[in-house]
Amino acid sequence: MRKFVEDIIKQDEMSVIEREVSPKHELAAVTKAVQIISENAVLFKHISGTEFPVVSNLYGSHDRLRKLIGAPKDGFCKRWKELLQHPLECEVYENIEMPDDLVSGKLSDLPLITYHEKDAGPYFTSAIYLAKEPDSGVPNLSFHRSMFVNDNEIRARLGSSHDLAKYQRKAEERNEPMEAALLVGTSPEVFLAACASLPVEVNELEVAAKIAGAPIKMRPCRSIDLMVPADTEVVIEGRFLPHTLRPEGPFGEFMGNYVPIGDNHVFEVLDVTWRKGAYFHSLTCGSNEDLRPLEAMTAARVYDHVSRVIPGVIDVSCRPNCMISIIKIKKQYEGHGKQALLAAIGSIMDFNKVVIVVDEDVDIHNLDDVMWAYMVRGPADKRAFIINDVPGFYRDEMKDHWGRLAIDATMPWGREEEFERKAIPGEDNIDLSQYLVT
Repeated sequence: MRKFVEDIIKQDEMSVIEREVSPKHELAAVTKAVQIISENAVLFKHISGTEFPVVSNLYGSHDRLRKLIGAPKDGFCKRWKELLQHPLECEVYENIEMPDDLVSGKLSDLPLITYHEKDAGPYFTSAIYLAKEPDSGVPNLSFHRSMFVNDNEIRARLGSSHDLAKYQRKAEERNEPMEAALLVGTSPEVFLAACASLPVEVNELEVAAKIAGAPIKMRPCRSIDLMVPADTEVVIEGRFLPHTLRPEGPFGEFMGNYVPIGDNHVFEVLDVTWRKGAYFHSLTCGSNEDLRPLEAMTAARVYDHVSRVIPGVIDVSCRPNCMISIIKIKKQYEGHGKQALLAAIGSIMDFNKVVIVVDEDVDIHNLDDVMWAYMVRGPADKRAFIINDVPGFYRDEMKDHWGRLAIDATMPWGREEEFERKAIPGEDNIDLSQYLVT
């Protein structure tokens, strides 16, 4: 991550905050204010109560995400699919000895950031849990909101469908704790691999190595039987206690509202280390930095599924939220758009609340352009349909995310010339600096 931060600074995409900032609400408020006016990352040099500088919004730009995997402008989904399919051309790991620059401390030495008004307290939101499947030993990377309680205890919500929850249940059936390490400030390759939803047998560190094009350097933990990426800024070692649940929350989650107090898992902290000069990574849930990677990975899953069953799929976007998927196709026959909609609805049941299909000339990363296509290229009532009572997001007891809305915003088949988009010759090549007086 340190090189990633330095590269962002060199590219003049970092907003630097010199004044001292409180970790309670003020840091999140400043981060949100920066995100409103730009896609810049943010570097807080001075945080009250800690010596750590804090970085945020590193992954809040779709352009930065696609550049990290070497994807062209409209090709994140296709490139991600290629990365998953191509064999790894190097070893997954390069194991090294314990680094000399590690500093040992306690949890309360870290920035204890409270994000939202009604949050129960400080949370570690960017932390990636690294754990091994109890039987196969295959490592897994995953995000789970983690509430600071004291230097010895974190309370985490493990979503029931997540791999780590399955690992924990398996260990609990044996009356054993589940060892894990929280990684705060990983390399971009590890971060992106953790964002992906992959089959349980897939080693997500292998995906990280594919993105990096080189083995991931691993070092041993000090208190548990795990290897962790050696360049991680902060590592929190510990174990989930079996048969132990304690109150956690409320917390402002990614959908924009609060998740209420619930009995969730207890993580016993055994060791905390960080690299000298470490940055601490802060991630505001529901912000661009939270949604952009989730949108990109959701879009990649939809693209993979739809492109396997429907011809002519060019790209998929889930902006401005992971609950909506927008599919760009090269239309080849009457009804092609509706087939793409049906395929997309079945591709990922958690998030596809709204699905829209558009022609190849529409910017699927711009919802204004997408809605323009729907409004002007045919009747509203005959191009939208609702599927009632389809289950949605797994954590939805009140069924607020059930049902599907599907919109075919493509041009009527055989009448494409009537809906040709107007254009001004040369408009894409105008350099305003050559015209405006500054």
